[in-house]
Amino acid sequence: MDTTRQNSNAWDQKVEEGSRYTKSVSRETIEKSKAGEWEITVTTEKPVPRSWFPNRLAGLKILCLASGGGQQAPVLAAAGAEVTVTDISKKQLEQDRLVAERDGLSLRTMQGDMLDLSIFEDESFDMIIHPVSNLFVDNIRPVWKEAARVLKNNGTLIAGFTNPLLFIFDDQQEQKGILDVRHPIPSSTLDQLPKEEVEDYIRSNQTIEYAHTLEDQIQGQIDAGFAITGFYEDDFGGTRILDQYIKMFIATKAVKFVL
Repeated sequence: MDTTRQNSNAWDQKVEEGSRYTKSVSRETIEKSKAGEWEITVTTEKPVPRSWFPNRLAGLKILCLASGGGQQAPVLAAAGAEVTVTDISKKQLEQDRLVAERDGLSLRTMQGDMLDLSIFEDESFDMIIHPVSNLFVDNIRPVWKEAARVLKNNGTLIAGFTNPLLFIFDDQQEQKGILDVRHPIPSSTLDQLPKEEVEDYIRSNQTIEYAHTLEDQIQGQIDAGFAITGFYEDDFGGTRILDQYIKMFIATKAVKFVL
């Protein structure tokens, strides 16, 4: 099973369907960003604190990792950064290019897998922005290691990811407001399906998602050479029953240290 190709095609389809995370930012947002009034999200609702960024982005080399969709990269480019955005979805990257062309921004788009950043040399970037997306790969440890490799010493990684508790519940039941614990962590979308439904699921161009442990999410960054220096949680904005009990998204700020 080629998970990368499956998820690439699935996200191309999400662009065609107008999914929330494929809708690019407005011209007004870009104009405000050019004037210094900018913010981005790496989770669902809550913006990343401005204190997690330098006072000025001008000249800062930023990699938006697995971050297509025209939401983070154009804003940071408008704020003055030198931005490169990578994603496995060609159509997600087209959203970034459309905003850049519309609003006269300079940014670079590159199609690729977050697991393999070999197209970039060591210590190429000052900062990496990695919104919720590592649930689409089966092993996230290489993502953290590659991020550390392409970051300069003392560079910053801002990452969003899913609280694994989200995945223990039966999804269809949870949508009805019923919390029914069904699945172990780690696991994947395909693990949760009856065998006779797997082929239809794949054929329908659905994403394959993986529930990762918090150890792999947090200790994985530390093992890759990062120190966690910032943390916050986020939710679905009150639209899901789980919001009444716990926040299901996490964002971390991590700094690469070389001892």
